[in-house]
Amino acid sequence: MKLLDSLNWRYATKKYDATRKVSEENIDKIKEAIRLSASSYGLQLFKVLDIRSNELREKLLPASWNQPQVTDASHLFVFCGYSDVTNENIDFYLNLKSEVQGIAIEDLQGYGDFMKNTLGQQPAEAKQAWTAKQTYIALSSALAAAGELEIDSTPMEGFDPAAYGEILGLEEKGLQAAVVMAIGYRSDEDQTQHGAKVRKSKADLFEVI
Repeated sequence: MKLLDSLNWRYATKKYDATRKVSEENIDKIKEAIRLSASSYGLQLFKVLDIRSNELREKLLPASWNQPQVTDASHLFVFCGYSDVTNENIDFYLNLKSEVQGIAIEDLQGYGDFMKNTLGQQPAEAKQAWTAKQTYIALSSALAAAGELEIDSTPMEGFDPAAYGEILGLEEKGLQAAVVMAIGYRSDEDQTQHGAKVRKSKADLFEVI
């Protein structure tokens, strides 16, 4: 199973080779894995910012506890959840589902009403927490895809979301930064790559009931 080999190969890269760039072809493959990722209700209430501007990445560095991956990695993705869940978001999905699957929009009304009633009852904080969780599902798909391509990556929670929001203008976009992913190629100087992978045994991690 290639996925298991890829997961064994990958690790959270601490030091990147700033001279090596990931090809656009492979970045597109990682993006496609994100696009195809699982999402609650299929709504995909997140957006991924592909930060290409070196100036922006320099500004994000102090807001990321000065972790060098932010500026040294080939690419930097910022996974953002929607700040709110609206009926318009749900209608967009229903119209897309109707178009792609050839289902009359009227036949989807009951499903749409269910989602609107369920999500509409949640307070704003709960909605924001939920959309943030959705980004982690997409992040997992991106990490697995990068590993299969033997491209290094680092999932990063060590940053100031408020500062990211200000630097990237996220409030105006209706977004909130949830998690960051650095993508690139490991430096020969990154000693972390030589350590054995530390994971719990299956006996410790799973319980059959």
